[in-house]
Amino acid sequence: MTQAVDEVRTYGGWRRSRGMGLFGLGPIATAIVLGGVLAVIVSASFSITVALIVGAPVALMVAATLTRWDGVPLSHAIVERFRWAMATMRGHTSWRGGVIVEHQRAWQLPGVLAATELVSAEDGLGGTYGVVWDRRSGTLTATLRCASTSTWLANRSDADTWVANWGSWLASLGHLPAIRWVSVTVDTAPDPGSTLADHIAARIDPAAPATARRLMDELVRRSPAAAADVDTRVSVTFDPAASPAKPKDLPAAAAEFGRTLHGLTSALGSCGVTVLGRASAPDLAGIVRTAFDPASRGEVSRLLWAGDPGQLLTWGDAGPVAAEESWDRYRHDSGISVTWALHEAPRQAVNANVLARLLSPGLYPKRVTLQYRPFSAGAAARALETEVNASSFRAEVARRQGRDATARDMADQERARRAAREEAMGAGVVLVSMYATVTVTDEDDLLTATADVEARAETAKLRLRRMYRSQGAGFAVTLPCGICPPVLSRRWPR
Repeated sequence: MTQAVDEVRTYGGWRRSRGMGLFGLGPIATAIVLGGVLAVIVSASFSITVALIVGAPVALMVAATLTRWDGVPLSHAIVERFRWAMATMRGHTSWRGGVIVEHQRAWQLPGVLAATELVSAEDGLGGTYGVVWDRRSGTLTATLRCASTSTWLANRSDADTWVANWGSWLASLGHLPAIRWVSVTVDTAPDPGSTLADHIAARIDPAAPATARRLMDELVRRSPAAAADVDTRVSVTFDPAASPAKPKDLPAAAAEFGRTLHGLTSALGSCGVTVLGRASAPDLAGIVRTAFDPASRGEVSRLLWAGDPGQLLTWGDAGPVAAEESWDRYRHDSGISVTWALHEAPRQAVNANVLARLLSPGLYPKRVTLQYRPFSAGAAARALETEVNASSFRAEVARRQGRDATARDMADQERARRAAREEAMGAGVVLVSMYATVTVTDEDDLLTATADVEARAETAKLRLRRMYRSQGAGFAVTLPCGICPPVLSRRWPR
């Protein structure tokens, strides 16, 4: 007699994008190397002296392009250091908010958040919700407040269905050209216990029997001194310029965005989360405020529980009074934060609970953001076809050079072909990145907090890399403000 074994389902198939270029380089880096070599050859036709003069800087440029450290080209590190030096000289790494002087930009946020503005939009159902408007790029970002369901408390078939529906939800973004990216953030923090006391105190009827009131007071007093505060958010960034409706002004763009959100919200309910609603403008201001000033978490929670926090929680109150960005950390009001970015995804297939340890609450406030940038349906097919051709090109070059294909090259070629087959059958294609931020109120706890996050990433089969000289931008990515580092990297600092 044999017993059927319930096999645990695993997921995988992600891969790092690799273009068709020399030595594993992209098209731009390949053009730089070939252009430099061509410049030396042309200069040699004039004289050897000119060739030597031109060849010295070209050799340095080619070496910086080809040399890699931990998978990162040396040229990228040089550009990063140059930008950091320019920002430091111009004073862009330091922020002091004006608490007395009133002028046009007295209450703007620091760093990459300076161009953002918080507005309220009607949801079409008689209510309003908050939208973060990036005045520089024109994008709008709205946040959905969600309550996730743990896969540990659900049947395995239900978890598989949720993952499949999430993949379908991401694939549907390819048919919405105005959706630029989606950020899923799990925000956890230890609660000092005041939330439960305030929640119970606001609901006790003064006319209730004295025995019942004493019982509730005793329950609150004997409850754990600390609990976990978990908040799950889905932030959707909308680009009016890419919308087929071509809205002419901000109100028209907000109305078009609201109609798009209706369909996304209803479909998100089948992905294992309960959509609690759209975050209001005070909610967004409170989230940003507690991130910059973690000591104010209890006060901000009380304001949000109040009847009308709109006058007390505005975008001008969300920013810090002071902030200082260092090369490896970010100081802001009562907190010190460190941010990591995803450096390498798991090389093997993983189960649905692989991120549970990283996302679970710890001793310190932590935000983990998964950012998805969808390809349009047409661009997805072209991108995957390019990836397949690039992998075949690299294999042919290795064969003609008499080199044996490595196991990584063969696995990468197989994943590229499988992704193309899945896309042809209706799957979507997205670029995925991850960011994690941990915040402490005492600098002595910083080493313990960073070690905890890095250990949790190891259990999740991830390789995280600290965002050196980009801590301010990394901190902003995990906030519901529509910040995307790949887009920022293509902007020259002003």
